Amino acid sequence: MTPTAAIASAALFFWFMIAVFGPLIAPHTEAEIVSQHTFAPMGDGGWLGTDKLGRDVLSRLIYGVRTTLLLALLTTVISFTLGVGLGFAAAILRGWFDVAVSRMVEAFMAFPSTLLALVVIGAFGTSVTVLVLTVGLVMSTGVFRVARALAMDIGAMDFVESARARGEGAIWLLVAEILPNAAAPLIAEFGLRFTFSILFLSGLSFLGLGIQEPAADWGLMVQENIGGLFLGSAAALIPAACIASLTVCMNLLVDWFQQRQQGETVFEKIEQ
Repeated sequence: MTPTAAIASAALFFWFMIAVFGPLIAPHTEAEIVSQHTFAPMGDGGWLGTDKLGRDVLSRLIYGVRTTLLLALLTTVISFTLGVGLGFAAAILRGWFDVAVSRMVEAFMAFPSTLLALVVIGAFGTSVTVLVLTVGLVMSTGVFRVARALAMDIGAMDFVESARARGEGAIWLLVAEILPNAAAPLIAEFGLRFTFSILFLSGLSFLGLGIQEPAADWGLMVQENIGGLFLGSAAALIPAACIASLTVCMNLLVDWFQQRQQGETVFEKIEQ
């Protein structure tokens, strides 16, 4: 592992540990008002100061990482379950099923993803369930295209055609031939989609259509404390920096994984 990837892995491990053990180490609850002074500086009322209501920024930051990571993970799992399942099915079954699903995905992708999410959430409400399902559905279109392309490419290879000629069924082709060879690209895609989920959910929270107060979310913390910038408060900059660190580290780790997989592929070709 390269030094950059090692640092990124350590940072991601740190954030995931904070998400798991956050409530045990947070000085206060996420909604507790600890000071009468709003936008208090660092050290005055808390290590990272207070927000617009006098709540501890550090405590809300710790609780916010759990919300941000959990929702991003849920939306990514939903998008991959739906996108990979339909993409592989379209590549294997082909015919009318492939055409119908592909046209439906193209219709969804004709709308900007953020605009589509805003319309759906605005119509059905800002509950966590609606938020997760909407973002998962929006992201599944991109996953579908990647999964279908991978399955089509692998399905055209000689070893898959040989298995098909032997009379192997679609399920066997999927589990034994296509999925093992598509695992590495899909893992890298999962990391990228996870990063996109964090940014997407934080953006919706910033617009007021994501997580609602008094719950803590990094995107919501930026939105609710942005007025403190004019008072010299860092309450909005700190969660923004945390979002940046999380997404950059995830991208660095995915880049290292992709380079490693490409190196192994080249090495295997040289050996052959």
